[in-house]
Amino acid sequence: MNILSLFYGWAEDEELTTAVPFTYKQAVTAYGDQVRLQSVNLSKRRTPKPHVTIKYFEKDFEDTFLKGLGGLRPDGTEDALYRGRTTARNSAVGGYVLSSGLRRQEFTYMLECEVPPLPPRRTALPIWVPVPAGVTKGRKFRTTWTTYDPLARLHQYLRLQRAVAVTRSSWIPPAKWGSPLVATEADEVGGRVDGERVLWAELTPRERRCLVRPDGGSLLLAVQSDGSPFRDWPTVFKRTSERIRDRFDPRFPHTAPHRCRHTFAIRTLEMLIGGYAQVAKLVRDTDADAALALYLRKNDPVMILRDLLGHTSTLTTEVYLRRLDTTRIYREAYERAGHDHGLLAEAEREADAEFDNFDEDDI
Repeated sequence: MNILSLFYGWAEDEELTTAVPFTYKQAVTAYGDQVRLQSVNLSKRRTPKPHVTIKYFEKDFEDTFLKGLGGLRPDGTEDALYRGRTTARNSAVGGYVLSSGLRRQEFTYMLECEVPPLPPRRTALPIWVPVPAGVTKGRKFRTTWTTYDPLARLHQYLRLQRAVAVTRSSWIPPAKWGSPLVATEADEVGGRVDGERVLWAELTPRERRCLVRPDGGSLLLAVQSDGSPFRDWPTVFKRTSERIRDRFDPRFPHTAPHRCRHTFAIRTLEMLIGGYAQVAKLVRDTDADAALALYLRKNDPVMILRDLLGHTSTLTTEVYLRRLDTTRIYREAYERAGHDHGLLAEAEREADAEFDNFDEDDI
């Protein structure tokens, strides 16, 4: 155990920081190569809830991870010690996965032509992302969504770094994969493969990795500098998290692609429940309690999340959510909506009135 572990009670295999209630008021903090002693409130250090078994990024760690994929330090400045050459690809794909909840197989074997078009103007509304049955779990088609900024970064990667990598590429799949499948007239739905019209949804990952452009290079979304397909995302995520943990923040969790999917689930649930604030405003302005019931009946967050994640039933989603820290999300949404729209104070006054003139005979 090193000096950081002595002060913070960190164990390197823990996913979240557990604060040991030492009596020290001073603690060591590390940022890059700077180590300093400063006052911290150890009682407020983040600790995992006992029931939380699914790992997701807290918001600050999510931002740090995306910057790490892009070769940046946590403060957003360039990391001069990082020697990676594929930062644009890694950060674009990583951001897209965090915003869409795609499984590893789904984004690894996504084709460049399957990326949804970018809206002509920036929008705050979600953008639908079809996930073809050929790469989904159970071969079941579903639709998820992304947001404008991650999609814009992905399109920038397609136009610049990826275009350079595949231009005049001589890559063809190795013989053990099978013969090259030359794709022409490709659009979002399908194209011609060796002259025959094919729907992308019908192609398996094994077939997709053999697709090549007529002018060279793989048809998969993520490629290496020579135009060959890139598929080793677990290593990219692992090395990025290790670099962040070793050089910037020892609390940073071990990261695998599925952590991005869990993070998408928790962020989406936060956003959906945030809609309660709009209902609270309606209740305040119109005194229409029926509006709240209507909203909850027509826009059940669990049902929406079930469809986005591709679960077979809401029961699966409910079991999944029980392993996330959903209690905090609902509590914060309730408190925020009540505070912003004056409902919480009114509710507290009404509750207080229940105890006015309290008589033991009422028990």
